[in-house]
Amino acid sequence: MSKEKETAELRRERLRQEEINRNPTGNVSDAFNRSDSGNLVDLAGGLSWKVTGVILLVLIGVITHLYS
Repeated sequence: MSKEKETAELRRERLRQEEINRNPTGNVSDAFNRSDSGNLVDLAGGLSWKVTGVILLVLIGVITHLYS
């Protein structure tokens, strides 16, 4: 697949794999830190835009309700 026609998700994955190959020791540190806090990019990337929007609306509603 040419670089012009690849999707954003495929491009992110390709760049991530290239970074892992260039810097394997940094990847170990990233893995330890990610296990502590999770990875929001992977979570949002795995969901559709509609589900992500619903989650954001629910969070905004809860925060608004708590502070009103």
